[in-house]
Amino acid sequence: MNQAWTTKVRLHELGRGTLSVRLEPDAAERAKISKALGLVALPALTASLTLKSWMDGAEITGRFDAVVEQVCAISLDNFEQPLSGKIEIRVVPAGSAQAPEPTGGEVDYDPDAPDPPDILEGETIDLAACVIEHLALEIDPFARKPGVEFDYTPEPEPESPFAVLRKLKGEQP
Repeated sequence: MNQAWTTKVRLHELGRGTLSVRLEPDAAERAKISKALGLVALPALTASLTLKSWMDGAEITGRFDAVVEQVCAISLDNFEQPLSGKIEIRVVPAGSAQAPEPTGGEVDYDPDAPDPPDILEGETIDLAACVIEHLALEIDPFARKPGVEFDYTPEPEPESPFAVLRKLKGEQP
């Protein structure tokens, strides 16, 4: 995704203590985000984040609230839907001892274990990208407008010629 909206913080800024940040993109930035995420529109998006040092990286926690406008997968009508979610990420610089080891084979997955830290490409954390990533995970790709039900009744199949012959002969199917 291109950089529709960025808010960067350098890792060394966290050495001064915990940092609280409130993010809210303007209308032009929300339009770019909605286009990048395949939405009709993004009427609202706010995020409150807390950043603190973690090992040689950072821990980012907080939440976001948004209103997304999507197309209903059934009726094809546009509708707005509120979304919210928690953000919990740990990041470390490249070459960190806490960086996950690259694996060439199978990976053991424990759903209850914390996610491994993300590896930064430089010394900056793009908070806006973290918010957009978590928003994208909350968007239903087959959204359904409230109250819309899928009602499909297949057309009856025409009778086969053999069934018609059996009826003429008086036989039961």
